[in-house]
Amino acid sequence: MKPGAASPPRRQLGTTGLAASPIALGLAALGRPGYINLGHGDDLEGERGVADLEARAHEVLDAAWAGGVRAFDAARSYGRAEAFLASWLARRGIAPGDALVSSKWGYTYTADWRVDAETHEVKEHSLDALRRQWPKSRALLGDHLGLYQIHSVTLESPALDDAALLAELATLKRGGLRIGLSTSGPRQADVIGHAVEVRVDGERLFDAVQATWNLLEPSAGPALAAARNAGMGVIVKEALANGRLTDRNRDEDFAKQRAPLSREAERLGATVDALALAAALAQPWADVVLSGATTVAQLRSNLRALETGWDDEAATALAAVAEPAEAYWRRRSALAWT
Repeated sequence: MKPGAASPPRRQLGTTGLAASPIALGLAALGRPGYINLGHGDDLEGERGVADLEARAHEVLDAAWAGGVRAFDAARSYGRAEAFLASWLARRGIAPGDALVSSKWGYTYTADWRVDAETHEVKEHSLDALRRQWPKSRALLGDHLGLYQIHSVTLESPALDDAALLAELATLKRGGLRIGLSTSGPRQADVIGHAVEVRVDGERLFDAVQATWNLLEPSAGPALAAARNAGMGVIVKEALANGRLTDRNRDEDFAKQRAPLSREAERLGATVDALALAAALAQPWADVVLSGATTVAQLRSNLRALETGWDDEAATALAAVAEPAEAYWRRRSALAWT
């Protein structure tokens, strides 16, 4: 999107009553010195101190706001992402309701600001974890926080069957907070289907789902369509497959998939990342698609998706780049923290 252009109209997030810009900015790569996006370390240019990262986060957030982005997503485990977002909201004087702010609980950041840490985050989907983490998110983000999500629910997680935990989340929901979950892994569809059916006192608990969908891993699409039909908001994450669906992916093993991506991007006058984001935006069940940009240049390239005319020809040409879900997630788990 060009600077100074009119902001895109906001989309309703399911039946939550919340509205967001079609592209949101996720802070997974901006809140800590290490992440698994391809080239993340190069993007930071050696500037990994807390003050450096906060300044970078504010710079990208400023560019996002100027480009019409009105939705921002963080998590307790994204290092200091919530704090960086909170300080930016205060500096800019952005009022609650002027943008959708979401965050997630269920993982704890454990890397101690080190890229070479053996473990970067630890998962715990328990009532105790919620009670530890929710007050911290609330203290930082206050009334800006509209959507609070369980982070990366898989079938192995106890979260969707823990009656005490679900009751606590329902209490937060009755207080006006919207409740969601994010999903991960090759069986996202099963998790989403389960989440749609979760009821507390006869009412559906989950208002929204944030799931991985991209041209390489589209397997959750039917489940996301069903969730949207049930009234849940749908947020797409990892639409660029952690950088694999960008021009910086020069892996020789990706050559056969890269060729049609490059051809379609050239035909549509787009960058590969904008093409991939446009594919996600074109899904009829997708309310919001996350950009995980680490630099202003990446963010501006991502926003070109709003001007990219995804069409049936592109959909047909790129259907073959998809990978089996199990293979995709194996490759993702092997990505290095940089």
